[in-house]
Amino acid sequence: MSYTFTRVLDIPFDQAVDRVTAALSTAGFGVLSDIDVAATMKKKLDRDMPPYRILGACNPQMAWQALEVEPRIGAMLPCNVIVRETGEGRTEVSAIDPVVSMQGVDNPGLGPIAEQVRTTLREVMDGM
Repeated sequence: MSYTFTRVLDIPFDQAVDRVTAALSTAGFGVLSDIDVAATMKKKLDRDMPPYRILGACNPQMAWQALEVEPRIGAMLPCNVIVRETGEGRTEVSAIDPVVSMQGVDNPGLGPIAEQVRTTLREVMDGM
């Protein structure tokens, strides 16, 4: 079972980040965090790697519903979307599958919310 939805785009990294951010916004998600993994690895380990960012995406309405059902679910939010350069002008985008990530939470009330987030994130990925 895969834990992400993945798509490879035939566009440069920075353009892919912009496209992902715009697609998430159109679907009602904001980017709450933006972690530049490559810059962090360079700074902390003096290691070079291709561009790699983790975008923490959150749909406020869906997050509110999840928090109402399970107050500690914030430990699993936001939904991470990675954007990483794979070479030759191609960029891979992967979004977490919230249904898979929620399997460890013993609260059946989260199921419909996770399914809604899954559907929306799949639509974002399919639309890029």
